[in-house]
Amino acid sequence: MSATPLVRTPEPPYYAVIFSSRRTAGDRGYAEMSARMVDLGSRYEGFLGIESARGADGVGITVSYWRDEAALLAWKRDEAHRHAQRAGRDTWYEEYEVRVARVERAYGSSGTSHAPPPKS
Repeated sequence: MSATPLVRTPEPPYYAVIFSSRRTAGDRGYAEMSARMVDLGSRYEGFLGIESARGADGVGITVSYWRDEAALLAWKRDEAHRHAQRAGRDTWYEEYEVRVARVERAYGSSGTSHAPPPKS
């Protein structure tokens, strides 16, 4: 498994789409389609980045970050993306879950905190 660089996101709020899945055996075009979707998604206005990891057991988590809900909904409606989703259901995934979250706070080892300002 290769390392994916961590995404440097802006100050919240922004959105995260969390895609958890268990892959079927064999590639059958998965790697090519995955790379194509990352390339296509990154061209969308409001795309902030993506992080992905998959274990040897086939369980993976991919998180894409979006400036706002309108940006992630535009990506969801993309016809090539919809085709990839159908192929995923039919060919590549034993099971999956999609969760959409609004990020309110973000912080990390870099010392940068993205907490909202205190309410007065």
